[in-house]
Amino acid sequence: MMNSIIIGKYVPGHSLIHRMDPRSKLLLIFAFVFIVFFANNGFTYLLLGIFTSIIVSLTKLPFRFLLRGLRPVIWIILFTFILHILVTKEGPVLVDLGFLKIHEEGLRQGVFISLRFFYLILMTTILTLTTTPIEITDGMETLLHPFKKLGVPVHELALMMSISLRFIPTLMEETDKILKAQMARGVDFTSGPVKDRFKAVVPLLVPLFISAFKRAEELATAMEARGYRGGEGRSKLRQLEWKYLDTGMLFITFLLALVLLYLRA
Repeated sequence: MMNSIIIGKYVPGHSLIHRMDPRSKLLLIFAFVFIVFFANNGFTYLLLGIFTSIIVSLTKLPFRFLLRGLRPVIWIILFTFILHILVTKEGPVLVDLGFLKIHEEGLRQGVFISLRFFYLILMTTILTLTTTPIEITDGMETLLHPFKKLGVPVHELALMMSISLRFIPTLMEETDKILKAQMARGVDFTSGPVKDRFKAVVPLLVPLFISAFKRAEELATAMEARGYRGGEGRSKLRQLEWKYLDTGMLFITFLLALVLLYLRA
């Protein structure tokens, strides 16, 4: 399962989303984080779903591939849905089993919050799937450039966030290898009391942390060997180019925000 995780990976392609400027994609994701909170009824969430589906179709990536990669996250979304059903006790009772009562408001909030969570994760994943780590770093550095006058280490901050995204699939693959090695030695992660399962996780975490520190040290050594000294005086091989496509996508996102604000109940 861990090998199928796609968050942080880049899939080469020539779709419209791949050809967008990384700055416009970052701005679109940043705006979407706020726009998704404008939705508060069924029709507004339907519009968000249509918008997200259009973005997914423009990437030319199979929707089944995206769902398979987001499978571990779907379990978290399902847990959030069940938690809202159990905790929220407002509105008429829809199901009464004695020990379990499901209220209308709990079901509504569970569905809406789960959809909101799913849309956010899906859009963020599309960013990493269609944008290389270097493009994300350059785009983020350009957008944060005004803060450089305030003494903020913009280049280092953008590079750190880009490396963090790139390390997600690497660490997941390393975890999968260690997990299989421990299971081959007889460690059981799937059965037994919860206390024993927590104890079984320790042999998994220790080598994972050691491997993560080792990879970080190797990366630092490689950057020093290539003469990396920060962002001062560095030039870029590829210059970012803002196109009409980027302006159009941001304009559509702005229209979506206005429509959602108008349709709020």
